[in-house]
Order: sequence, then structure tokens, then C-alpha cells
Amino acid sequence: MAVGLLALGGCATAPPRNSQNICQVFDQYPGWYRDARAAQKRWGTPVNVLMAFVRRESGFREKVRPGRPHFLFIPLPRRSSAYGYAQAQDPVWREYLKENGRWFKSRKSMDDSLDFLGWYTDRIHRELGISKWDPRHLYLAYHEGIGGYRSGHWRHDRHLLQTADEVDRVAREYGVQLQHCR
Repeated sequence: MAVGLLALGGCATAPPRNSQNICQVFDQYPGWYRDARAAQKRWGTPVNVLMAFVRRESGFREKVRPGRPHFLFIPLPRRSSAYGYAQAQDPVWREYLKENGRWFKSRKSMDDSLDFLGWYTDRIHRELGISKWDPRHLYLAYHEGIGGYRSGHWRHDRHLLQTADEVDRVAREYGVQLQHCR
């Protein structure tokens, strides 16, 4: 029994050894490349943009959640329902499931997370007119939500703007690297 539990515990996917290089990420996890290409083909968001979002949101960790604040030593509720590779929050994840089928989809699955990111960035593109090749503004709209992006409050959030610039930089680096992958 204990051996079976240990074997199941070993099924979790560890983050890539070198997330700075998308070729090495895909060498380590070739299925992720196929998943990213499938999401790009279905939704039109480039592989490099999708993977830059995953790197920023979860650091390629499948079960990550936002931290819990504490009062003294008592853990309080999380400030967000974000979960998984894409850090999808419960309400928008439910919308995705409703539109794309509920069965066997998981925020812990890279395939499903990339498809979710493709779906949501496609929605951002349709509703806000942001190009799928503009990682900075796609990320701002992803982080703030479509309504939050429309409100424009993000323009005054220096930390968020720096984060969006970093996502943009990583997406562009990944794009250059992808041209040289085997």
C-alpha cells in the first residue's frame, strides 16, 4: 500500500530544469510542445506567448495556488481562487468549461491550461481588439480581466506594468529561441 502511494506521489510534474530556454523546456517535456501547438492552432495565440504566460503565472508548477495570509498563526482564506499552470480563477474556469466541455479538464493539466489560455486570449482579442502577438497588453487584460482592462486602472499600477513588460520580454525571447529548436 505504501509503495503504491509513493508511486502516485511521484506522478507530479516537476518544473523544467531551465525555464529560461523554451527549447530545453520542450526537450524535457515534449508533450508540452504538442499541447502548445494544438492551442495555437485552435485559438491563434502563439506558442511563445502561451508559454511565457505559464512561466509567469505558475513557474511551470502544476498545483500552485496563491499564498494564504495569516492572523498570528491561523491561516486565513486565500485572496484568490487561482490554481494550476495558468492560475485560472474559478469563475472564468467555469465559463471555459461551459463553453468547451466539462469532462476530464483540469487546471493541473498543461494541455488544458494552454487550451484555457488560448481560449481566454482569443476572447480578449475579440472583445478588446488586442493582437494575439502583443504579449504585454494580452497579459494586462489576462491579469485584470476584460472589464478590469477596460477600466484602465492598470495604467497606474507600476508593479503590474513591470510584470507585463517582463512577460513581453520572455515571450519575445521564447519566440527567438523557438526558431532554433530541434
